[in-house]
Amino acid sequence: MNARIRIGLYSISALILAACTNNKLAESPLSSTTSTATSTATTLDDYKRGLAQRIASVNSTDVYVGRPQALLRAVIVVKYFVGTDGQLLRADILRTNRDRKAEATALATLRRAAPFPKPDSRLVRRGEVEISESWLFNNDGRFQLRSIAEQQMDE
Repeated sequence: MNARIRIGLYSISALILAACTNNKLAESPLSSTTSTATSTATTLDDYKRGLAQRIASVNSTDVYVGRPQALLRAVIVVKYFVGTDGQLLRADILRTNRDRKAEATALATLRRAAPFPKPDSRLVRRGEVEISESWLFNNDGRFQLRSIAEQQMDE
């Protein structure tokens, strides 16, 4: 069998096995919306996990599957605001180790995932929902979001 085909089959098998074992991604409270595209999540934590799931699924090629390495390349914390219509209003980096590529990736993956499902009106304050999320980067440049990440490896 051709080496390329074999590598491709191994890669597909690994992805299928990872998808079967990564239950956190499948448990998304965001997977359910009303007919008006409003999230059924009634708590901020559930809505945040749902948004993390959306970011991860839209940017699946940039997401690390499995446990993050013990010493991460970068941790980028982003505070972002979602409007009542699900639009991304703005995003600010709260914490960084000055890894400009990781910062750019975090902001780009957030923007690509928008618009989001509309938040439940009980979560909205002053016309928006404020969320902070951490992007955990491995050395290869792929990331997981802390809200749905697997436990980090031991050193």
